[in-house]
Amino acid sequence: MYKILISDKLAQEGVEIFRNDRRFQVDFKPEVSAGELLSIIGRYDALIIRSRTKVTAEIINKAKKLKVIGRAGVGVDNVDIPAATVRGVVVMNAPSGNTISACEQAFALMLSLARNIPQADKSLREGKWERNKFKGTELYNKTLGIVGLGRIGREVVKRALAFGMKVICYDPFINEEAAKGLGVFLGDLKYLLKNADFITIHTPLNEETKDMINASTLRLMKPNCRIINCARGGIVNEKDLAEALAKNKIAGAGLDVFEKEPPDKNSLLFSLPNVVVTPHLGASTKEAQVNVAIEIAHCVKDALLDKGLRNTINFPSLDPETYKVVAPYINLAEKMGLFVAQVAGGGISSVLVTYKGEINRYNISPITSAVVKGLLKPVLEGEVNFINAVSLIKDRGVAVESVKSSEESDYVSSLILEVKTSKQSFVLEGTLFANQHPRIVRINNTYLEINPEGNMLFIINKDRPGVIGKLGGILGRNKINIGDVSLGRHKKGREAFTILTIDSSLPEKVIKKISSDEDFILIKPIALG
Repeated sequence: MYKILISDKLAQEGVEIFRNDRRFQVDFKPEVSAGELLSIIGRYDALIIRSRTKVTAEIINKAKKLKVIGRAGVGVDNVDIPAATVRGVVVMNAPSGNTISACEQAFALMLSLARNIPQADKSLREGKWERNKFKGTELYNKTLGIVGLGRIGREVVKRALAFGMKVICYDPFINEEAAKGLGVFLGDLKYLLKNADFITIHTPLNEETKDMINASTLRLMKPNCRIINCARGGIVNEKDLAEALAKNKIAGAGLDVFEKEPPDKNSLLFSLPNVVVTPHLGASTKEAQVNVAIEIAHCVKDALLDKGLRNTINFPSLDPETYKVVAPYINLAEKMGLFVAQVAGGGISSVLVTYKGEINRYNISPITSAVVKGLLKPVLEGEVNFINAVSLIKDRGVAVESVKSSEESDYVSSLILEVKTSKQSFVLEGTLFANQHPRIVRINNTYLEINPEGNMLFIINKDRPGVIGKLGGILGRNKINIGDVSLGRHKKGREAFTILTIDSSLPEKVIKKISSDEDFILIKPIALG
């Protein structure tokens, strides 16, 4: 049974997904303190949060059983992702559940700014009738600049075009063809800032976007420009924005998020008449709360039951259908990494994985992670998993590269693992038979067929008559049963490979017996589980 802790308020529909399944025990503690969380987190397999809970490195390091952290919403800046990655904890969010809600909040602020809605409402409630004072501007035929063309940005595009607006977008990860398909113009940030009448931000907060809107970029904007931020506080420098607004350098701002939440009530922003503010309401609709709760519950449930990884932050997402295709390759890749780790001598300096064939249609990142997990498993058993493997090996100064090759393969799909060590370069090629049965089909320049399973013996021997019989005799006399044999040689009369699958691990005395014979150059026992 998996134990799940929900430490923030979550719609009941999400909680019930776990409570209606006997495989899960859920504890709903939406007011749990940081101290209590630290003391109890070690009991749980999964933690579901919103924005209140701060998941620090200290908490993650206490969470010895934790496999998944699920954020019911988009932003995960309250989770120490590097610490989670090192510990091998999957971090996932629910990016689509509040898409429409956040998009509509941006338009609510945009319309409020354009038509002075809050100011007019306040004036009328005070008994005034100031029609001339609150003359606004239309959205029609104005230019909207959208920073960030993800899920929310794309929904904003649809509504902006419906309002008859011209749309400029800036997103370094979108190409011109994709932008054209959406009916928008793709420009650089400087062009957008100079030409937009309204600017709305829909990008995450990171090192590249922190203080993106600052004194320097504000100076590029037109005096009639109005800026809206429903993304993350910190993308807009509030001090610089307040100064620009106070001096009428731009026309207005609508803010739903702040650098510090709740913000300082004495902030200059709150005293300015051309500012509309809301207390982080982007996802605060009944529909959004239910949607993100259901979305994150299903994501966490699938992750715990090995049915796919969706919306992951520190590991490639795999929907259930893709997972069915990729999972056998993940298994093959881990076995290949584990095989090389036990055979190749010397410290690893670099890892190259080359992919050929139909597998290149899919995301290969999790397969590469599986290779690295296998390579590290003999020395980091219990510490390494699919999430932290690449991070751990890079911390050890090992270069990891994966390449999708367009060269034809002898198989429908194959992956070639090349590991360079201080002593040698070792190459292994693997494929799947019938799309699910793992096979190693090449070692260096020698072709053979190996089912990588269970206890095995990897032997380099002299290629001459009687060697294999001699090997079988030694194993037979020591009651070691052979399940399978694979033989291969690159050139006649030279060295050959003999790989045996055996029913039990090999005693040290038998290894010494085989090694003492001059016909056997190298013998390595391999455990592949």
